[in-house]
Amino acid sequence: MSSVLYDVPGPAARRRNTLIGVVGTLAVVAILGFVIYRFFAAGQFSPRLWEWILYVNIQYLLLDALLATLSAFAVAALLSLVFGAVFAGGRLSDHRWVRGPATAVVEFFRAIPLLVLIFILYYGVSRGLGIDISAFWALVAGLMLYNGSVLAEVFRSGVRSLPRGQSEAAYALGMRKTQVMTTVLLPQALRAMLPTILSQLVVVLKDTALGFIILYPELLYQARFLGSQTQLGAPILPVALVIAAIYIAMCLLLSGLSKLLERRLSRGPKAGAVAPKDPELELVGGGVR
Repeated sequence: MSSVLYDVPGPAARRRNTLIGVVGTLAVVAILGFVIYRFFAAGQFSPRLWEWILYVNIQYLLLDALLATLSAFAVAALLSLVFGAVFAGGRLSDHRWVRGPATAVVEFFRAIPLLVLIFILYYGVSRGLGIDISAFWALVAGLMLYNGSVLAEVFRSGVRSLPRGQSEAAYALGMRKTQVMTTVLLPQALRAMLPTILSQLVVVLKDTALGFIILYPELLYQARFLGSQTQLGAPILPVALVIAAIYIAMCLLLSGLSKLLERRLSRGPKAGAVAPKDPELELVGGGVR
């Protein structure tokens, strides 16, 4: 079968693509082998630099850091979704006095770098204005404002991507805008938005590492602390590899969850299922119901 975007490659093109794939794979393997060799040559795999992970107190320290990271992520992710939904609704409003401020808020917080926003919340608000705000809430608020603004655009774009005929048909049935949004548009838009939403939540998870700047005891903060301990041999690279493996595992779990939800939402109705009749949709005198 021919593709819509490009022609199916012929025998010569397939051989060329196979050759390029093999060469690329060998190049990646060679680079990884060189990096591992340099690690061995620099003594980064010596037992002394890795014995720190056997200490029970350090294991508890990493567990506490993991819980701190997950706590900030869970609260920030929930608040980001709520923030995004509220301001996406504001941007979709028919009233200019609602749509204008919502647009200004979203564009303002999208334009500020997240690190600068965290600095402003922790040092500016807490110390400059005299309002006591902890490192946890400064990090969570920064993540919420930035990622919530991005999610607001995702929600708005997802709803706008649907054909206008669906909302017009719902309005013709006498539905209010809230009913149209919650019962007609959002269930369909959610399927298209879900991969992007969960990808943004992965970004929220990784951005919790910025908490070490304001001394929030998450994984990167503890990695910096452990890597600077000379009595452990200053194992900065081994600690960084362990922390990176933990982040990779968490992101893979979240990505797997997104794929699972996407598959479940993409399943259509079972064959042979009969939709219930809705009296409001029956047309009097017509053959279509």
